[in-house]
Amino acid sequence: MAKAMSKDSVTTPSAEGLAATARAVRAKGKGLPPVHLWTPPFCGDLDMRIARDGTWFYLGTPIGRPELVRLFSTILRRDGDDYFLVTPVEKVGITVDDAPFIAVDFEVDGAGPEQSLRFETNVGDHANAGPEHPIRVERDPETGEPAPYVLIRANLEALIDRKSFYRLVEIGDRVDGWFGLWSGGEFFRIIPERDLP
Repeated sequence: MAKAMSKDSVTTPSAEGLAATARAVRAKGKGLPPVHLWTPPFCGDLDMRIARDGTWFYLGTPIGRPELVRLFSTILRRDGDDYFLVTPVEKVGITVDDAPFIAVDFEVDGAGPEQSLRFETNVGDHANAGPEHPIRVERDPETGEPAPYVLIRANLEALIDRKSFYRLVEIGDRVDGWFGLWSGGEFFRIIPERDLP
């Protein structure tokens, strides 16, 4: 669900300021920053949006530097239905049209119940689908079109892109009246067998 942006965000930090703070945090440690542990004050909404196709916009213009998008993605947090960029000293709201990430590829290891699916996102994150990184599929109530997602980290999902979803369907399995996918010892339901074309 998208978060509405406030028009009166005059005192909100700039994207440049957030990027500088995020770089400083990254320089101090390896891996992702512990945004879940930080409780800075809310500083308002930033005119930043992540479109459904994974494009990041700032002030209505696409952010063209992949390294900057990656940097912002490392300080992204979701609280309830709202998305924030969080540093140790500030927290700003941003808009996310659908999911904040796109799963652009995956690797398969094994088959059947022993199968493992390792997803890669548009910002360079990786996640092995399983109990801690479940796959879910929403279907449009009018068209029946599937929208598949995989949990990447800490309440943040990736929309699985179309080409990857078609590849996943090719390796799907049928279990207890469902067509779905095995990964990490778990079967993820995609569609009831009776609804298959």
